[in-house]
Amino acid sequence: MPSLIYDDLWTAAKGMYKTEPIVADGGEVILYAPHITEISYTHGKLIDEVGYHVRDYFLKQWDRFKHYPWGVLAHSTHVRGIGTFENGVERCRAQVTLASAIPPEICKKINLGYRDPKSIRAEDYANREAEGVLLVPKAGEMLFRLENPPKWAHGPGELTE
Repeated sequence: MPSLIYDDLWTAAKGMYKTEPIVADGGEVILYAPHITEISYTHGKLIDEVGYHVRDYFLKQWDRFKHYPWGVLAHSTHVRGIGTFENGVERCRAQVTLASAIPPEICKKINLGYRDPKSIRAEDYANREAEGVLLVPKAGEMLFRLENPPKWAHGPGELTE
């Protein structure tokens, strides 16, 4: 069942960056919010221009993006997650897919996957943790962390030899 507490992707996207630490490399986060029709009521035009990308996509092309509000760029990277941008190729650690009323062509333009929300039955994802599938109701409300995180998940000063 979708949570109706968020009315645009700008706020609903917390479901991605609060669950990313527990998503396997190559995994997928599906943001299931069939009621959402807008990327952002406030920043939609800017997100439409820059899309959703990994941090290095912006940093390695800084002259192209430095005039955008940094909060918009930060939001973009939080939603897209960890990844690399080398030799003009962006590689994302995990796929981010919208299952919302935002059309597939808009999802593609902003660099996110699309899934028809009518094709999803949330209950089909429940109780499948042993298979590597986790259903997180109200995902934006909880912060997740692995007990034994991989090296990329350690914050500054957390790594010990």
